[in-house]
This record gives sequence, structure tokens and C-alpha cells, in this order.
Amino acid sequence: MLVRRIFATATLCASLLGCSNGLSVTRINSAEAKPNNVWVFFTVERGEEPVAGLTADDFAIYEDDTLVSPFESQQVIQNPEVAAVMYTHLLLDMSGSITESGESDAVVDAAHKFSERVGATQKVGVSAFDGSEDITPVVRFTEAKGSVDGGLDGLRTFEPKDPSTNLHGAVIQGLETLRKALDKDKRPLKFGTLVVFTDGTDRAHRITAEEMQEALASEDYADFEIYVIGVGAEIEEGALSDIGRDGTELATDEAKVEEAFTRVADRIDAHAKRFYLLSYCTPSRSGTHTVRIEARASDENGKHTRKGSLEYPFEADAFGPPPKCDPNRKPDFPLDKDLDPAPESDGGGGKAKASGSFRRSPSKPGS
Repeated sequence: MLVRRIFATATLCASLLGCSNGLSVTRINSAEAKPNNVWVFFTVERGEEPVAGLTADDFAIYEDDTLVSPFESQQVIQNPEVAAVMYTHLLLDMSGSITESGESDAVVDAAHKFSERVGATQKVGVSAFDGSEDITPVVRFTEAKGSVDGGLDGLRTFEPKDPSTNLHGAVIQGLETLRKALDKDKRPLKFGTLVVFTDGTDRAHRITAEEMQEALASEDYADFEIYVIGVGAEIEEGALSDIGRDGTELATDEAKVEEAFTRVADRIDAHAKRFYLLSYCTPSRSGTHTVRIEARASDENGKHTRKGSLEYPFEADAFGPPPKCDPNRKPDFPLDKDLDPAPESDGGGGKAKASGSFRRSPSKPGS
């Protein structure tokens, strides 16, 4: 069973640049295998902002404080999709207040663009809810554009079975649906996002706010990122932020709905691009060694102006060819691997579990 908990990170800031100007490099998982392959899956951020677009040349690899030659390491950045999967579940309020006010087309148009943007990097599933006890599946988690488009267009004529709003119950079922879909995927690293669109508060009272909050606090969903998009001048922003722990967007009228969806899609897309899977061939042949991966971001002149690194030990017992090391070989990440204690400067203590999931840094509401 996946261990779903936030684990201590091994993040070091470049001493000359300082943490405020440096990069945060956070190890999510790592693995080693004969003949002498090493894989490290991590994120690169500057403050709360993801750092995207780095290439293999932007990383320096050190073992026991000695630089490993890029020619010897054959270091490459692999596509994270070989080991990680990202799912987003879009939960749309189609209660009577939406369908009877003529807002359905605006919601569907915005959901189309959202799904197209987010679907470029991950699987998107869509469900609708009204006042009924259960949510209604609209689009199964898929990467096929035609399936998403066809399912969403059906919502233009959606007629709610119950015109009320079962928001609390929908959030719980949305989380459950996302968790089940991720658990079925065979890739070891899993990342889930729930996006809820609603024009009001819970009116059905099938599930209490306390019951919903208990579900949100469950360890089963601790690694999920959750956003809420609200529309309407009378909507309670405080109620939205209780659900959208990673961000809320408030559209005061129908014309602003698409903009709100776009801002959330931008945030999700940016988060996806901060992940890196670095693979290399270690020159070590036995014993325990400390690897340090240093990330270097360049300015417009190509000068490395911001740095940051992660560091951890690994075992190289009986390493060495034959056969020849292939840096493009896919990793086999363990799901329950003990990560090493975070360094004293990171405030960590004791050992933490690596997991197939990762709790991303929360964004500020409205960001």
C-alpha cells in the first residue's frame, strides 16, 4: 500500500546567493540498480514558483564532493511520464441555479479550454453534481481529446435530477473517484488534483461541513492539490477557501468564468513542469557514497545566476559493467523506501518515508 505522507526534503540553498534568490531542489524518490544506474526524481522551485525548462546541462552531479564528468555520467533528463502519472478531476456544479440561469454554455466552454490545457500533460476526468446523492461521471480519466470534448458538450443540455446543491457530498465523492483512478495506474509516482466549480454553498445538507472537512483531512488525500472556482456575486469566499486549500478563484459574473478556469489551469500546468527525472551512470563500483545534484538556472545571457541542490547517500555494491550502463533505461522506484534524514539546515529529524505521492506546496488563495 502506498505510504501517503509528506516527507522531509533535502534542500540546500547556494551559500553565496542565499535562499531568497536560490533554488529549492526537493527529492521525491530515487533508485539505483546494476550495472551502475542512478535515477533521481525531484522538483525545482524558486520560492513558491516552479522552475521549468531545465536541461541535463543545467545540472551538475557530485559524488563525495567530487564533480562527476558529464561524459562519464552520460546524464540525461528522462520524460517524467515513464515513472509518474498526473490526474486532474474536474467537478462541475450543474445544479438548477446553473442550468436554469443559462450559464451552462459558459461553464462548458471554460471547461473545454481547461481540459485542453491541463490534458496536454496529464489525464483529465470530469464529473457533474447537483442536489443528488451521487455525482454523475461525464468524462472518464483519459488523454483522448475527442472523449473529453464529447462528454463536455453533453452538459450543455444537462437537466439536474435534483436542482439543489450537494457540494459537500460532491467534494467527498470527487476525492474518492480521483484516489481510485490513481490507484489503478501502475506507475509508481502518482499526483492528483481536484478542481471544483460551484456557484454557491451546500444547500442539500446531505453531508455536513464537518464531515467534508474530515474527509479533506484524511491521509488518503493529503497528497492531493485542491482548487475551487466560484462564480456569483453572493458566493461566500470563506466557504470556498475551506475546500480549496491550494487556491481559490472567484468570478463575480459569467463573463469572468473562463478567466478563473484559465488561472487554475495555468497553476496546474506550472506545477507539472517543475518535475525532473535525472538519470545517470555512476562511476562508483562499491560502498556507500553521497550524491549531490546541483540545479543551475540561467539568466537571459546564459549565465547561471541561481543555484540549489539536494543531497543523499546511496549504495553502489557490486556495481560496474558488464553490461554497459544505459542512462535511458526506465527506473523502478520503490514505493516504501526510507529516505535519509534531512540536513540540520532543513530542520529535519529522523527518517521519513518516500511515497508514490507528493504533497505540493500550497499556493496562495487567488494566486
